[in-house]
Amino acid sequence: MTRLLITATYLLFSATVGIAVYLFAGASTGFLSGIVLALGCFQIHANRRHRRARRITDGEIAGLKRRFEMVAEELHARIDDMNKVAESRAFAQHSKIVSELQTLEGLMHDFAAKGSENRAPIKDSAAPSLRGRSTKSNLEASDEPELLETIRNSLEESSVDLYLQPIVSLPQRKLRFYEALSRLRAEDGSIIMPARYIEIAASAGLMPILDNLLLFRCVQIVRRLTQKQRDIGIFCNISGDSLIDAAFFPQFLEFMHRNRDIASQIVFEFAQEEMQRAGAEGEANLASLASLGFELSLDHVESVELDFTKLRKLGFRYIKVRASTLTRGTTAGTDLKKLVERHGLALIAERVEGEGTARQLLEFGVDFAQGYLFGGPRAVRDDSLRVLERESAVAPIIPFRKAS
Repeated sequence: MTRLLITATYLLFSATVGIAVYLFAGASTGFLSGIVLALGCFQIHANRRHRRARRITDGEIAGLKRRFEMVAEELHARIDDMNKVAESRAFAQHSKIVSELQTLEGLMHDFAAKGSENRAPIKDSAAPSLRGRSTKSNLEASDEPELLETIRNSLEESSVDLYLQPIVSLPQRKLRFYEALSRLRAEDGSIIMPARYIEIAASAGLMPILDNLLLFRCVQIVRRLTQKQRDIGIFCNISGDSLIDAAFFPQFLEFMHRNRDIASQIVFEFAQEEMQRAGAEGEANLASLASLGFELSLDHVESVELDFTKLRKLGFRYIKVRASTLTRGTTAGTDLKKLVERHGLALIAERVEGEGTARQLLEFGVDFAQGYLFGGPRAVRDDSLRVLERESAVAPIIPFRKAS
């Protein structure tokens, strides 16, 4: 409507002028004057519209430039923030690696000190050297000084292997945890089992050294395994000697404080007898560990007469009991399961070897199970660790077959 009115106004004005010229100068002059005036009006109007459109376009371009500059500034700021975050993470990772190396260095210094204190009497003993002899016959016939020498050699040469055994949830039999187990390698590569060396290592004060090595490896494995799947955790055994060791445990707490970001992936395990022997000092150390966010597990349970309220308060969340203990009576497993569950704890049946036992555990409502039925301990090496990473990424169902 506006355009029609403007056009009509221009035509009316031009016609009026043309008629006036016609009255004074003739028809041809009046007609040309009206046409020229109309064209001039339309041209002036077109120029004004063009200039107005130009101003609008210039304003929009200026607005786009300002918005582009703002986006560019925001993008640069975000890039700077990302660089700072990346640098901080890299620095934090570097600091953790340095701290872990410092811890390991301190560990080896401690071992060297303990070795220098105890090595002399062993060398003076009449025990023959293990070199050049069959390790199997040696370990069967060796006395304590000779086996202690083997333990020291394994530690000095970093011949301590880490083994992982799966712990599955019931009834799905889905992989949920691994238990970390240590094995020593003799000079010819044969394996020395914990039942063989733990008592002797404890009497020589070497258990904190072994626990520290195991802990150091557990942290490394957890960080690698949980890159793709954070639902997989590691049970890490700590001895009673380490629990009350005045030199070891404060450093242990400091190390775990630096690694508390993986608190949900590590469960520290303590034997029932050793925890009871640790007394009030050990309980205080357990509470300090739990305050960092780490959960605790009680294993080697010989008596189910436990103070479950106290265990819960100390930070225990898991109770490990032999499957044979749970299946001993018709109601033993059910009663213990109800008692454990009432105090907010989870029950783990260990040493599950057969399908019949597994079916009984299902009837009792046991939460987790561990044993050769679901897989035996597997040495952690580069190739096996890649397999474990793939298994952890897909959270597999453990097959129902007995491992060799």
